[in-house]
Amino acid sequence: MHMQAQAAQPSFTIDDEARYARCIEVSKRVRWDIDRDVIAGREFDFSKSFLPTGLSQVDRLTFLDADEQRLLSQVQGRTYANIFGLVERFINAKILEVSQDHILGDQVALEALVRFSDEELKHQELFRRIDAMIGAGMPDGYELAARPNDVARAVLSKSTWSVLALTCLIELFTQAHYKQSIEPQDNLSDLFKDVFLFHWREESQHAILDELEWRREHASLDAQQRDSAVDDLIELVAAVDGIIGAQAQADARYFAAIIARNLSPEERAGVHAGLLKAYRWQYIGSGVEEPRFAAILAELTTPEQQARIGQALAPILS
Repeated sequence: MHMQAQAAQPSFTIDDEARYARCIEVSKRVRWDIDRDVIAGREFDFSKSFLPTGLSQVDRLTFLDADEQRLLSQVQGRTYANIFGLVERFINAKILEVSQDHILGDQVALEALVRFSDEELKHQELFRRIDAMIGAGMPDGYELAARPNDVARAVLSKSTWSVLALTCLIELFTQAHYKQSIEPQDNLSDLFKDVFLFHWREESQHAILDELEWRREHASLDAQQRDSAVDDLIELVAAVDGIIGAQAQADARYFAAIIARNLSPEERAGVHAGLLKAYRWQYIGSGVEEPRFAAILAELTTPEQQARIGQALAPILS
């Protein structure tokens, strides 16, 4: 349980304070506006892919031609934006909660977290608008399988340690996706690419703050509480897998309904399997394998806990 504002505040090292301050400085420097900087009067170019093949994995579905693969990447791109909007609902709620620990304490840390929250609210608005803009250019019938508020309530019922761990994983894989897969591609819709360029610029600071708050929470727990928190993290990852599994089914149905030909039962099954594999990589595997996340998790867990996490991940990432 987090301390109330009246309670003794945690002490910070000089290095910690410098990292919070650095996040504020960068936040001010890279701050952007949705209309002026991101959308800038543009529309999505449906003659191009949205997600690169390194994320969408549509090139592995060889029974689809190039146009069909591009359409599937656009369906995945819409889901990609919506999933980020969904997770930022609970991320913002948790950041507002942990910021209460700093209300009468370190004001630099408080400002950094308040800026974090403000930026997450802006990102949610951006992704709502992106969904509407993509939806205007695609046939009706698309659905987001999960309800953001229901997901947020379920996630926030878990320990703060586990929620901050999941948040750190998400915001680190966001950066990896942009730098390794989205930025290098020149065949993507320019607007879609810019959405994640600007998102990446602010998420870079968020990942630093996630780590600082995760470590701060870790220091406040005893061994039994940490062990229970690891179980919570395993349950949260399983819940993420359930969400993306349901979305893979929804997206496979939608794609089969809007494609220009009738898919065979085998092709429908192949699309669903391909989407599930791609989503598991996008939202779980790429985060687990991100070196910075792996290093922090290894530092904050015991070998036995790491083995439990690995056992839970094995069927998801196999």
